[in-house]
Amino acid sequence: MELHTLTLQQAKDKLINRDITSLALTQSLLARIDQVESKVKAFISLHKEQALQAAQQADEQLAKDNAKELCGLPLAVKDVLCTADMPTTCGSKILEGFTPPYDATVIRRLKDEGAIILGKVAMDEFAMGSTSESCAYTVPENPWKPGYVAGGSSGGSAAAVAAGECLASLGSDTGGSIRQPASLCGIVGMKPTYGRVSRYGLVAFASSLDQVGPLTKDVTDCALMMNILSGHDLRDSTSIDRAVPDFSTALVDGMKGMRVGIPEEYFGAGLDPDVDKVVRNGIDMLKDAGAEIVELSLPHTEYCVAVYYLIAPAEASSNLARFDGVRYGYRDLEAESLLDMYKQSRSQGFGDEVKRRILIGTYALSSGYYDAYYKKASQVRTLIKDDFEKAFASCDLVVSPVTPTPAWQIGKNSDDPLAMYLSDILTLSANLAGIPGISVPCGFSAEGLPIGMQMQAAHFNEEVLFRAAWNIEQQAGIRKMSPPL
Repeated sequence: MELHTLTLQQAKDKLINRDITSLALTQSLLARIDQVESKVKAFISLHKEQALQAAQQADEQLAKDNAKELCGLPLAVKDVLCTADMPTTCGSKILEGFTPPYDATVIRRLKDEGAIILGKVAMDEFAMGSTSESCAYTVPENPWKPGYVAGGSSGGSAAAVAAGECLASLGSDTGGSIRQPASLCGIVGMKPTYGRVSRYGLVAFASSLDQVGPLTKDVTDCALMMNILSGHDLRDSTSIDRAVPDFSTALVDGMKGMRVGIPEEYFGAGLDPDVDKVVRNGIDMLKDAGAEIVELSLPHTEYCVAVYYLIAPAEASSNLARFDGVRYGYRDLEAESLLDMYKQSRSQGFGDEVKRRILIGTYALSSGYYDAYYKKASQVRTLIKDDFEKAFASCDLVVSPVTPTPAWQIGKNSDDPLAMYLSDILTLSANLAGIPGISVPCGFSAEGLPIGMQMQAAHFNEEVLFRAAWNIEQQAGIRKMSPPL
């Protein structure tokens, strides 16, 4: 077995048993990157020397039997998370070459557990998009089919894992940006409950929606990563002080006693026939594992896109005001006045999609329109959250597709922002409600493109998701298949 094909848990076991070294593992992954990166295009920045040095230090710790949970395991990180020893660009020209003075809490937790960070991976600019095509540096391609999108905004994170360029990665999810690329690339991706994982050091897009989470080769690795990422952080005011369970204990066979809700609104018009077939087959797998299937309704689902695309741009308009050309990032040096410097720095530094969302958000928050748009959207958001609370009174988890279609060709929706926004229609609700969600590979389209199943549960009920995802994984057998790179 080539080392780059190992899962996180497999590699961890081999390191502990001295079957391999971290240096050999890291060299294998770097060689894999050299081999396939020209096709995958996942990395914005790669830090080979740092990774090899960290691997040598990890081997010293392993020799002393003093290894932490992720000691010597090479990972990749979405370029929206602050790293004190690597640039953080958020996929934007406005932050080209910027290196933060500190690590994000999740980065610090990975490092404290001995993880090796290979580099920073591509994303839609400031996490605004569903295909990673708005990245200013590279557009990742789907490892399963060249020329097709890897998803977004954590497209580089998903593509790197699927292609075997890292053992696992970190992403962020504001409206589906972990689950959607995980589905399109045939891997596992979890959006935790809002407040479960610290957002400190995550460059903010929409602060009430953003959440950091893992993208991994299988469910076991996802549980391992969640054990490390989760927990209270005093530096994040939205972090919840709540005990973190050992998520790996939820990986048990059987779903007896579990009730699985199927929302009628998630299986309507516009759903690709292959997606419908694969997800319904996944529901049958849960039924075969002992789960009871119940029909339910989430009546405010139809408003999710409209609500999200008022709340998220409004918060983005506020958050991105800090990129003004004064304190850090790109500055137009030819401006003749302070006001011109503000205008020209932002006009030249931001891409079209970011500008579009800033304009929408600023308008929604402007005098005379706040009540009609942002306030009304916030009220409907509460109704969406109430829908889920009522649903979870009668079931343990809600199952649906992740996206209406499998991956599509790069450039297909580039000139149609609305079509891109609608591709998130099935994932937005989890962020609006603050609940956890997971995407687990479930099957393939007729073209051979991966299709994931989405599962959502009540607040802080990630264990239910891990149990269901584990049972799907055991039956579907997708983990044993690799992209034809």
